Amino acid sequence: MIYAKLVNINDHWAQEALSRQVLDPASRYFGGVTDPATGIPWPSHTNSLMVLALWTAAVVNPDSAYYQDLQLLDRLEKLVRFMLSHQHEDGTISPGWTNYHSPPDTAFNVVGLSQVYKLLQRCGWEPAQPVADGIRRFLEQAVPAMLTGGVHTPNHRWVLSSALGALYDLFGLEALKERAGEWLAEGLDITPDGEWTERSNGIYNAVSDINLYYAARYLDRPELLEGVRANLRMMAYLIHPNGEVVTDYSGRQDYGHPATLEGYYSIYRIMAVHDGDPLFAAMAELADEALTHPGALPNNAMLNLLLHPELRERVVEPGPIPTEYRIILNGGFDRSDYLSRMEQAGHHGKISHSSLHPEFGAPVLRYRSGADSVTVMTEAISFFSLWHGRAKLLGVQIGSTFEPGTVRFKTLEEDHGVYRLTAREEKGYYGPVPKDQLPATASEAVSPWYLLPHHRRSVTHLQTHEPSVEAAVTADGWTLRIRSEHPENVLTQVMFLFGAEGTLEADGAQPAGEDRLLWSEGTARYTCGEDWIEVEGGAMEHTSAFIRNMAYPKGCRQLLVHLVSPIDHTFIIRCSPKSAPGA
Repeated sequence: MIYAKLVNINDHWAQEALSRQVLDPASRYFGGVTDPATGIPWPSHTNSLMVLALWTAAVVNPDSAYYQDLQLLDRLEKLVRFMLSHQHEDGTISPGWTNYHSPPDTAFNVVGLSQVYKLLQRCGWEPAQPVADGIRRFLEQAVPAMLTGGVHTPNHRWVLSSALGALYDLFGLEALKERAGEWLAEGLDITPDGEWTERSNGIYNAVSDINLYYAARYLDRPELLEGVRANLRMMAYLIHPNGEVVTDYSGRQDYGHPATLEGYYSIYRIMAVHDGDPLFAAMAELADEALTHPGALPNNAMLNLLLHPELRERVVEPGPIPTEYRIILNGGFDRSDYLSRMEQAGHHGKISHSSLHPEFGAPVLRYRSGADSVTVMTEAISFFSLWHGRAKLLGVQIGSTFEPGTVRFKTLEEDHGVYRLTAREEKGYYGPVPKDQLPATASEAVSPWYLLPHHRRSVTHLQTHEPSVEAAVTADGWTLRIRSEHPENVLTQVMFLFGAEGTLEADGAQPAGEDRLLWSEGTARYTCGEDWIEVEGGAMEHTSAFIRNMAYPKGCRQLLVHLVSPIDHTFIIRCSPKSAPGA
């Protein structure tokens, strides 16, 4: 039962944090809980204030070993004092990484602390009232920052909207609702298939989902749930057979890192009950299996179960989760139309302290059959990955000296079971600035390069590079056909990235550093447990071991193939006939 499991998990992490609290009254961090990575307590939703939620969920819960524990309550009071002492005069907090006096990071806290406050008020335990009063004070002091604060990233808008809604629910100030309306007026950044801007299946999808749920609830905006539903449905196609989430093409820090559905547990459980949806109920149970921690604010699963007891029971019977499919996500999204309108936006392709994320809505093929989980990606460093049981081909990358660097494919189309990826790169030269458009400095003793109007130069000798890949499934694996006709003599490198947990052996290969093999001919085989992936197609047409500006990920086994244009080269990938049990 998920509730009993979460009670035990919450108690475990509540106890673990006790040893990390700073108890020296002379310390400026007195009462805070140290971050294991930096050794410093931070007043953030992933550090000290996450612990505040863990401890509160323990002391108010009759099923916890810490129920009404006065020693833990004393620790909580010290932690609240730390929280208030590290709230800036403008109402914000600084979370301990790159953001300082950060409205969005404060907003994460506001939504979660509003849940903690309600839980404390509901429990009616008088000794805990000073903790509740301190949290209310923090929330009140955060109001000005929420009313005026800005964002860095797309998902921050929904976190701020959620925080404004939570404060509106508590204090009833119309200005809070109006400010949230300003953010929501920008419209949701989600494709019809459910892809958010940041393409972050491991972190920020769940952040947007849970915060838009709270915004919809507190602000009476049920239409916001349509985006949440779309993303939750999409995620059913972004799970590997072992329960891990596909992070191969993320636009954020979860790129290439292992991730599970645990961050989606609360929103799947909430929406399963809200909609009576069997798929959401099934995905919630899959997320439940992955849960190892209650979660950061405002996505703490224990808080949600305590505040909403109806979520504890299986009120909706789980339905099937897709396990056999071929689907191109965003295949019908007219991304080129949106990109063509970017110039009209007036920002000239520049944005400070963030990214424009032009990869938004890029198509992705997801294929699952038996033990195989394949992702074919556009607008990503890697364009292909194949998980076969325990054997993982984490990615295949192409780099060239034309741009130079990693090739990012722009389009993905299917033709009778063949998936064709294409890219177009242009590189030219630039003529002199017309004399009538030169700045005054051009005729002075010093004429800095950076003061010249480079956008006025005419392009000469424009060259194009149009590599393509055709990926096709076979009876025992896949084929990858790589083509590039012109210009001639473009040095190209194809890199296969395998998991570090297995072994890689290759005929005709020579070491080129730690976990790097230059592969000239024959067959390569990667083995993990009883599972293996075999590749044919080695070549060594040049000897440049590195392509400038190409990414070489660490923590994996690299197999490098060197080609020179014109290129028409096919790799044959075969998989072992059986997958290891429980992979």
